[in-house]
Formats: sequence, C-alpha cells, structure tokens
Amino acid sequence: MTWKKSLGLGTAAMLLAASITGCGVVSNGDQAASGGKTEGGTQAAKKDDGKIVIGMSMDTLKEERWQKDRDIFSAKVKELGAEVKVLAADGNDATQLSQAEQLISQGVDVLVVIPHNAEASAPIVDKAHKEGIKVISYDRLIKNSNVDYYLSFDNVRVGEMQAQAIVEKAPKGNYVYIGGADTDNNAHMFKQGAMNILKPLAEKGDIKIVYEQFSKDWKPEEALKNMENALTANNNNVQAVVAANDGTAGGAIQALTAQGMTGKIPVSGQDADLAAVQRIAEGTQTMTVYKPINAIATKAAEMAVALAKGETVNADKKVNNGKIDVPSILLDPIAVNKSNLADTVIKDGFHKVEDVFKNVPKDQWPKK
Repeated sequence: MTWKKSLGLGTAAMLLAASITGCGVVSNGDQAASGGKTEGGTQAAKKDDGKIVIGMSMDTLKEERWQKDRDIFSAKVKELGAEVKVLAADGNDATQLSQAEQLISQGVDVLVVIPHNAEASAPIVDKAHKEGIKVISYDRLIKNSNVDYYLSFDNVRVGEMQAQAIVEKAPKGNYVYIGGADTDNNAHMFKQGAMNILKPLAEKGDIKIVYEQFSKDWKPEEALKNMENALTANNNNVQAVVAANDGTAGGAIQALTAQGMTGKIPVSGQDADLAAVQRIAEGTQTMTVYKPINAIATKAAEMAVALAKGETVNADKKVNNGKIDVPSILLDPIAVNKSNLADTVIKDGFHKVEDVFKNVPKDQWPKK
C-alpha cells in the first residue's frame, strides 16, 4: 500500500480502528476463546495512571508457536506489575507498520517487535525512537536499523543441528533444502547453519545438494510445491530433506507421502509444533529443534519491563544487522528426536505425552 509511509500516527490509528477486524488482532495480552486469536477491542486511550505499558507488535498468530509466545510473554509482563498490548499483523508489512504506530501513539513504554519482514520493519524503530521508546527485536532481527536489543536463539546453530541430524541418517545421497521466508533474516541464518554442515560434505562428494529454495512466508503449501518440484526434477531420487521449520517440514512430508516415500526419507524441522512432534513419534519426521518458548518469552518480558524502568539490560553478544552491532542475547536451542521427546518438550510441559503419542500404540509410549 502506498500510504504506509505517509500516514501520520493519528491517521494510521484511525484507519486501523476502522478496519481492525479484517487486517489484524488487538489484545490486552489475554488469550481469547476463539482458537488462540486475541481479543478484538477498541483503541485504548493513552495511559494516565503512570503504570508501565509494554507493546508487542507480532507478525502473525496463525501458527501455534506464536500463540504460546504471546501468552507466556503477556503473563510475565503482568506478573511484573505492568500492562501489555498486543497487535498481530497477519503477515502484512503495511499492517504491522500501522499497528506499531498505533502502539506508539498509545504511549507504550517499550516496544517488542516480531518482524514479518526484516527490512520493512526498520521504520518501526525510527518511529519509536522519535517518541523515546526503546525497541526489542524478538526472535527475528530487524535489519538496517538502530534497534536497541535483539533477543533470540542461536539461529546458525539451529541450522547446524538440523543438517547434522539428517546427515547422521543419510550420510550419502541427494539432498533437498526447503527454506523459510526469504524476507526473514532467521531463514538465512538457518540456511547458513545448515550449509556449514552440508557444503563440506558436498565438496567431498559424499552428498549432492540437488535442490534448495526458500518458501514464501513460511507457508507449508509453498514448501509442498518446492518439494514436489524437487522430486519431479530428480525423478524421486532424493535421500534427505533439510526443512527449516515444522511447517515447511509438513509440506515436504505431504509431497513425500504422495510418492509413497513417507518415513523413508529423513526430514528435519524446527519449533516443536504439536503436529511435528506427533510425526516424530510416528516416524515420519526425523527431528525438530525446540526453542524453549518459556525461556525467550519470559526473558523478553523481563527485559522490556527493566528498560521501561530505566534499568540496564546486560547483553553479552553483538549481532550485526547491516547498520549496527546490536546488543544481543542468544539462547540455546535443543535438538529433539524420538528418543528424547519425553525429556524435552514433554518434561518442560510444552506438550502432553497423551497428545504427542496419541497416534502411537500405548506400549510404545515413553515409560514414566
């Protein structure tokens, strides 16, 4: 939309209020009853009671993982005595910019942003800074901006974990790489990590990377098309698939299923979505990477409230975003396969054993 750069804060907020039902969701941080969506609501007036208010601008709430982030983050902010306002943009750059403007106009003390587009989100930082509001880039890095902090996991390590797990299952043969959204900096970091493992093996001649492609907006249907194209181009002569997350893994597995290859080809993933860990329990997906949502969401809430109080936040790493070295905190991811499901996602309470193994005979469930 051409208006996204020209609208003032007030105009953008009014337009958003008029169209909020169709282009995003508003929340005070509580989960609504309708399938994980947040509550609809009218634009709140600026705070006048002196209470800290934290804003969260989210790319989407369509994936299970992000609903968990929102709920844990919101609960922790409230536990720390602050209020929280959450907006989700349904994967639309212009909507995310408008929603961020709305949060800024409402006078949030700190803005936490999960960007849909690493580059297009940069103006959000500029607009926030003009109002004296600090910005935390959550999980995904906002590029080419003066963003104050970056909180994520070691995403290069995530890609390395994915590739290493698949290499252990298929040390020889033709490899397919199904990436995430080209607009997401994380997708490039995952690929970088995977190629750290795969390229030396390709140079030795042990494996051959016969297809590699990003999947628009992380959509499983895009991953499905990519995997279908990979299989067609190679006459189904594929021995391994490194997929960047569980959604793309699901799309790849759907394509493999159509060719009668399910469970015969190792496939990686990430996020430990319920559908993915069920596939791992069933034997159709090899692994996922669990990024403990409780850890990152809790840390983000603590950082945001501390910054709002004027306190110092210690960040022990720096990540360059194309403009500056951003003070960063990078948490450790965990590789999950069938052998450690019980000791990771189930033990953490991320998923219940009866949900993970519901399609598996009870005698194959982990022993308590």
